[in-house]
Amino acid sequence: MNDEYKTISATSEGYYTEKRSKFLAFAHHVETTDDIKELLAQYRKKYYDARHVCYAYMLGAERKDFRANDDGEPSSTAGKPILGQINSNLLTNILIVVVRYYGGVNLGTSGLIVAYREAAADAIAHSTIETRQVEDIVKYSFAYPQMNDVMRIVKDMNPRIISQTYDNTCEIVLSIRKSEADQLRSRLAKLL
Repeated sequence: MNDEYKTISATSEGYYTEKRSKFLAFAHHVETTDDIKELLAQYRKKYYDARHVCYAYMLGAERKDFRANDDGEPSSTAGKPILGQINSNLLTNILIVVVRYYGGVNLGTSGLIVAYREAAADAIAHSTIETRQVEDIVKYSFAYPQMNDVMRIVKDMNPRIISQTYDNTCEIVLSIRKSEADQLRSRLAKLL
């Protein structure tokens, strides 16, 4: 099971110009479609005088939730080349917005495809790409006398402790790499 994915860690910018048309590219790390809608609204407001605000995004470690938008450019000349750059770099949880200021000269479909692809590629080139792990949450309730056994497993498998409560009944919430979650669950279950 593949439980890793590549994404960018922070916002980055790219730029491309062709026949006086300017293409400003912005790459963002996003987690939800709400994040995307909010960012797109900000770009449309900030660059209200631009001719086009085109974008593409990819969400989820499985890379199954994606969209490309041409925003009035001829079909498949803006969103698809941007999405193509996301795919060629195997990135996810990313939004790339390319703002176009028209320079007065038509670029043609092939010129537009090259311009949007190069602007997106420049934004990715200026970003920091990092590999992240898909994690699973494991909750476990136990009696206080089992504390040492539970903590031995936690120390051995090294999950991230999200929360822990110690009372008559103790509970610990752990986050661990998805491929190791079943092993952690079975080791904890054996303590009962």
